[in-house]
Amino acid sequence: MSTDAYRTLADLVLITHVSFVWFVVVGLLAILCGGLAGWQWIRNPWFRTVHLAGIGLVVVQAWLGVICPLTTLEMSLREKAGDATYGGTFIAHWLQKQLYYEAPSWVFIVCYTLFGLAVVASWLKFRPRPFRQAQKPGSPPALAAIVRFRSAGVDSIIDRQPPGLCRPAAGKFRPSGTIGKQPT
Repeated sequence: MSTDAYRTLADLVLITHVSFVWFVVVGLLAILCGGLAGWQWIRNPWFRTVHLAGIGLVVVQAWLGVICPLTTLEMSLREKAGDATYGGTFIAHWLQKQLYYEAPSWVFIVCYTLFGLAVVASWLKFRPRPFRQAQKPGSPPALAAIVRFRSAGVDSIIDRQPPGLCRPAAGKFRPSGTIGKQPT
């Protein structure tokens, strides 16, 4: 592979690394602001779980003294490109100034831990919505809605059956192709 290819790959790793840092930092700010402002999207369980896992990984790495794998990969690619560590292209120069600071390792451990605790506190203060429960096997998603409508006395929905459902003679719905006792 050419030195330009290694340099480009190193820049892509650096962009990924900076994006991850921004996701964690801006994500916490969005959660705090959104929690106070009543934004519902900040309660998305996937966003919140990935966010918590992201900072959790950073905190664990800091406590164990493990260097971030993205940093290790980027430095390896820059070395193969013949660049000095963190030298190289314009993108690398400016993005690295945002990401890397000189300080004793205990400073980073304390900062990462405090930030991680802030994320946990935001989780407790502004709880995410629960993940949706899985559908029962053989139960189409629309069946629950039809049952709710029928129990509320709205029978006109029965005439507009969703695909995959049939109407047995008894007037109760069940998924097509099921065998056995009909649901009540």
